[in-house]
Amino acid sequence: MAGVIHLADNLNVLRAMEDGSVHLIYIDPPFNTGKRQERRRMKVIRDEEKGDRNGFHGKRYRTVDLGTSGWEDVFDDFYAFLAPRLREAHRVLDPKGSFFLHIDPREAHYCKVLLDQVFGREGFKNEIIWAYDYGARTKKRWSAKHDNILWYTRDPKNYTFNFDAMDRIPYMAPGLVGKEKAARGKTPTDVWWHTIVSPNGREKTGYATQKPLGVLERIVKVHSNPGDVVLDFFAGSGTTGEAAARHGREFVLVDSNPEAVSVMESRLAAYGPKVVRDVGGGRESS
Repeated sequence: MAGVIHLADNLNVLRAMEDGSVHLIYIDPPFNTGKRQERRRMKVIRDEEKGDRNGFHGKRYRTVDLGTSGWEDVFDDFYAFLAPRLREAHRVLDPKGSFFLHIDPREAHYCKVLLDQVFGREGFKNEIIWAYDYGARTKKRWSAKHDNILWYTRDPKNYTFNFDAMDRIPYMAPGLVGKEKAARGKTPTDVWWHTIVSPNGREKTGYATQKPLGVLERIVKVHSNPGDVVLDFFAGSGTTGEAAARHGREFVLVDSNPEAVSVMESRLAAYGPKVVRDVGGGRESS
């Protein structure tokens, strides 16, 4: 399917889009943590003489530091920044469309109030908890190991929800449900257990805030149809675009970070996206 990647201020791109022109929107905006978000990139190579770790079959490997990538996650007024973008998102969303905001627990309740104002409280469908178990633990409070994903619809009574397209997950006690049910698995609830992108996995791009493809594929399959347009205007590493393209949807991705656009170009090259760069108020395409 065709796709477009914009290197631009997302508000400008949104304002240029037609009413009701996209069928699904997912965004993972900056979490307003007040600090720089970084990911260190490394690779491991075989080196019996200077290796600093043991690997497969006890062989020695050396870690090579490829540097860090990241961006400043600091806003003087995060909600003044976000609000006009949410209003534009509501305008460009199809009448049967869905909107997903991925945020962390520190900001989720403020964002929900803002979204209630834009979509109406009746447009709220679910708060999905994405739970994972990776990284450091704290001894000062319960360790935070989840994000919040808020789902809203344009029309609370008429929206795309492909129940049969859900991936199924294993029963925790398969012996209690019988062989047939255990083999089929169960449908997910509003708590999604899914690992983060592994630092050493094939999926990783090196982008600091990359989200797992499995989470986005679940959203795309259930909340849109083949041929639909999926929009992510805080696109980062392009996971939303890959999920859309894999399942026959078109994608529109926007990010103001040249590094992000470079990652997306490389990651999505097989799908032949058009890349549009805003240059001095004009546009340059490739």
